[in-house]
Amino acid sequence: MKAVIIEDEKKSREMLADLIKNNFPQITILGLGKNVAEGVELIQLHKPNLLFLDISMPDGTGFDVLERVQGAKFDIIFTTATDRHALKAIKYSACDYLLKPIDIDELKSAINRLIEKRSSNMPSMDNLQFLIQNLKRADDNYNKITLPTGNAYEIVNIKDIIRCEADGSYTNFYLTGGKKLMVSASLKHYEDLLPPNDFIRIHHHHLINMNHVTRFLKIDGGYAIMSDNTQLEISRRKKDAFLERLNASM
Repeated sequence: MKAVIIEDEKKSREMLADLIKNNFPQITILGLGKNVAEGVELIQLHKPNLLFLDISMPDGTGFDVLERVQGAKFDIIFTTATDRHALKAIKYSACDYLLKPIDIDELKSAINRLIEKRSSNMPSMDNLQFLIQNLKRADDNYNKITLPTGNAYEIVNIKDIIRCEADGSYTNFYLTGGKKLMVSASLKHYEDLLPPNDFIRIHHHHLINMNHVTRFLKIDGGYAIMSDNTQLEISRRKKDAFLERLNASM
């Protein structure tokens, strides 16, 4: 892998370069840039297939870099400190990121995810236009989310998600129209990400969209009947929160 690092802080830039050189012999660093202008120049010169990209820089943002090199093909790992809006947009677009200061274990995990993605022929850049659109929004109320399914990026309307089910470290999404997607991220990841006004965890294995609840069965501990006719058990400790949300929506 041929990499370029674009990071405005000299110490962070050099520290990341050292971490990569000392731990990932399969990655060759072709250049280090400190701002948008240098980043664009390095990408056009070296044509890397991996980019470590800072979000906030003196002359713009990492997203300005992406808009100026449209058509180039590379994988991206974003680096950021506290830009909450950008971080949420990155998560909704299924892009990878590292929080600064960068932790070596998090870096290893990000590189391993990248290697896994490449082995499954996941297309690069397919989700970046969606990311750029989200970043241009004035708020964080996204109505779509990108789901990486192993060999594609599926952009899904949030209102079409009926329920999510844990499957080990994976999550199965059940959508309107009978469509099912398996995604390589945990149910907890999506519990934290999807709108809390619409989605609620009712069981260790189940996260549901309250807009798709059609009935509540009082038998045993209680069951939620969903719009796809599935019957999902509600754990006893989640029952009160579920009923409160159900009554509020009626």
